[in-house]
Formats: sequence, C-alpha cells, structure tokens
Amino acid sequence: MNDSSWGAPPHAGYWGPSDGGPVQGAAPAGPAYDAHHAPQTRPMPIVPDVPAHGGNQDDDRGAARPGGPLFRDEMPHAQPYGAVPQKPDSMPTPDDAQPPAPAPQKKSAGRDLGAAIGVGVGLGAVIIASLFVVKAAFVGVIAVAVVVGLWELTSRLQERKGIRAPLVPLALGGAAMVVSGYVRGPEGAWVAMALTALAVLVWRMTEPPEGYLKDVTAGVFAAFYVPFLATFVAMMLTADDGARRVMTFLLLTVVSDTGAYAIGWRFGKHKLAPRISPGKTREGLFGAVGFAMVAGAVLMEFVIDDGTWWQGLLLGLAVAVSATLGDLGESMIKRDLGIKDMGTLLPGHGGIMDRLDSLLPTAPVVWLLFVAFVG
Repeated sequence: MNDSSWGAPPHAGYWGPSDGGPVQGAAPAGPAYDAHHAPQTRPMPIVPDVPAHGGNQDDDRGAARPGGPLFRDEMPHAQPYGAVPQKPDSMPTPDDAQPPAPAPQKKSAGRDLGAAIGVGVGLGAVIIASLFVVKAAFVGVIAVAVVVGLWELTSRLQERKGIRAPLVPLALGGAAMVVSGYVRGPEGAWVAMALTALAVLVWRMTEPPEGYLKDVTAGVFAAFYVPFLATFVAMMLTADDGARRVMTFLLLTVVSDTGAYAIGWRFGKHKLAPRISPGKTREGLFGAVGFAMVAGAVLMEFVIDDGTWWQGLLLGLAVAVSATLGDLGESMIKRDLGIKDMGTLLPGHGGIMDRLDSLLPTAPVVWLLFVAFVG
C-alpha cells in the first residue's frame, strides 16, 4: 500500500483540478477499501455536530452522546446499553424531600399559673383584711408596696443602666407621700412630692458629680411614678365608702387584666404593640374593655353609694384603657432595661412592680371619676 494515499483529506476528490483526469497514484474510488487494505488503527467514531450538553446529564448512548467522551472506556462509571441509571444514595427520595411537619404546639400561659393563683389569693386576703378591718392598716400596706417597688426599680436601673437613683430619700419620701395623701388629701400629696424631689437632689450631692443629672432625673421620675400615683389609692380611702371604692378599683383592674389575658390567649391574632409588648393583642384589648365595662356597671349599681350602671360602663372603659397603657408603659421600661420582670419576689408574678404596673396609672383616673360621679 502506497503511503501517499494517507495524505489525502478524508473526503477529497480524486480528479485533478487542471485536466479533469485521474490523478496518478490516487486511491481507487469506492465506499471502502479491501480487507487487506484495512487500517490497523482504531477508527474515529462519527460524532454529530451539535452543541455539547452539560456533563451531569448522563444518558445510555455511550460514546455517541453529544458532548460526551469519544470512547466508551473513557466514561467513568459506564453502564451497559439500556441499563437504568441508579440514583445515588445521597439523593433524597420523594418521601425524604420534605421533613414531616412538626406537631402543633399547645398554647402556654408563659408563667406558673398555680403559683400565680396562690400568690394572688394570698395578696387578696391581706388586702381585704386590712381594708375592711382598719383603714390605717391598709395605708401601711400601700406604703410597704411603694417602698419595695422603689427598691426594685432603682436596683434594676443601677444594674442595667448604671443609674444611681438615691433609694433612701425615695423610700422615706414615698412613704410620707402616701400618709400625707391619706391625711391631708391632694395638697398633702403634692407637698410631699416636692419635698421628696428636693431631698433626691440634695442627697445625690454627697457623691461625685459624674452622672448627677441622670441620677436625679431618674430619682424624680421614680418618686412620681411609684409613690405619687399610689397616693390616689390612699385618697380614695378617705371617703365614707372608701373601702368599697378601693375594692371596686382593685376588682376592675384585675377583671380588665383577666379579660385581656383570657380573650387574647384564646383568640388573639393581631398584635397591639409588637415593638413594646409582643404578647398583647387587639383582641385582648377588646376583652379587657368588655369585661371591665360589665363589671363596672354591676359594681357602680350595687356597691358604690349613689352610683348608676351607665357610670360603671364609663368607669370600666377608662380602667381598661389606663390599665393597658400602664402595662405597656412598664413593658417599655423593661424592654429598655433588657429584662423580663422587675423582680422575683412574687412567684408566678415577678416583682411588686410587675403587679403595680396597671394599678398605678389607673388610680388617679378612678379617683377622679369617683369624685366626678358621686363626690
């Protein structure tokens, strides 16, 4: 076999370009060579001229696959023709594609209800015993609650913010404020408030001046927020039916909180103030208003002298709104401090301030409405 025949291009013609005759030495035309002329090298398979697909799209056509390796022995993990490709063990099955949905969680109250109820009953017994036996004893209960509340508030301010509001003048002035309100009325309460603020300013002067402004500002705020607002409860007590007025005030606040909790826990879906207190809902607010208005109508009609049911409706509405705002106000303080409760003195409730949060701002509202309705 003449080696010159391998120099021709694969599909070149066999006629010369000049005279049209056959080219001397060219291979004879025909579709194939004789068997004894067969090349001793491996033939090149014909690969269709189509764009190559991605390497991950395996099929069972071997070397003729577009874009695949030229020879079957170059394919990793080659499989016989017609074999069904097996899924890797790591591939998820349809049953494993999505994890099973978690079981629905049961709603939780968030606190130890047994301890909360027990503490609530105990506090109620102390209040009733002191309120209806000796009025002065109930004034003492208010003063003790005020002092403990001031201690919790000033302690959290110092721990979380480094604010040193002086506790001694606040405690002494707060107790004096409650007694002055009971004995001398609003005038006595205002005078005691002014003297307490002055005592805070002077007491803080005994320490270095760094942080003086923020310390005395926090001290004056604490004096107004805790003892001054609590003084209105003592002033309710001075009326002829003072014990029943105080009891009405306490019951309406508790009923409002209970209505908000019960309705909000069962039906609450729309957040009331998610940035301040994520647990409160609009449905809970409606529950507080409804429960308080019904209770107010009943109490004003049958408990308060010269009271009428429609006055009770307005009283209940005012209590629900002020109690909710008071709760949100302390939630704002606790969120700023980065704490959940003001203290741990009352199991299931937190601290004293966690129970006074809705009572304190409600006291002046109820006192004012009682004066306007029944004198």
